[in-house]
Amino acid sequence: MRRADRLFQIVQFLRTRRVTTAAWLAERLEVSERTVYRDIKDLITSGVNIEGEAGVGYVVRRGFDLPPLMFTKEEISALALGASIVESWADPALATAAKSVLSKIETVLPDEMKGEFGQPRMFSLFSHMSPELSERMATIRTAADTRNKIQLDYARADGQSSDRIIWPLGLFFWGSLWTIGAWCELRQAFRIFRLDRIKGLTLLEETFPAEKGRTLQDLIEYEKSVWDCEN
Repeated sequence: MRRADRLFQIVQFLRTRRVTTAAWLAERLEVSERTVYRDIKDLITSGVNIEGEAGVGYVVRRGFDLPPLMFTKEEISALALGASIVESWADPALATAAKSVLSKIETVLPDEMKGEFGQPRMFSLFSHMSPELSERMATIRTAADTRNKIQLDYARADGQSSDRIIWPLGLFFWGSLWTIGAWCELRQAFRIFRLDRIKGLTLLEETFPAEKGRTLQDLIEYEKSVWDCEN
């Protein structure tokens, strides 16, 4: 759990309980009591009205609540449009996550801002992902997270089939198509593969290391240098 999420959880626990001990919080958050003491001290310093002491317990003063999230109209438009694009151009898991994010944001917006949130002016209305492409994306995204190698049956630009084992590093959206940036074991170099040209793929059990010279950042720097040379 990120520290910011842990601090939020501590405040929520304190708001919903009469007295909460550091030991109870440590058990629920799976951290040490020392970490809880430090977090509570930081919360108090930042202005959260926490009362109590170590060994006895803590409570948040009545009436305290976390401040609402504040966004400008442009920020709300950006969030709504971004979620709409994700729903249209990403796999189902990400589409569901986008809806969930928007729902969470809407619940904490002040009432006067909810109208803007519910009436966007920019849309991506139609899904452009076939079930096959969506399934490939989900598999590749998982492999990039877990650093599992992938075996590809890939159709080259000349129509010839090519069998590759790649290290999936990142997915890139180009406005009308998705590509995967990877380290190709066959070519021993970075390669970009179009998802719509993948005829089949197998997620392998073998993993690849975070090896210097073959990371996502290395790929981005390599592609940038190629772009600069060509332009």
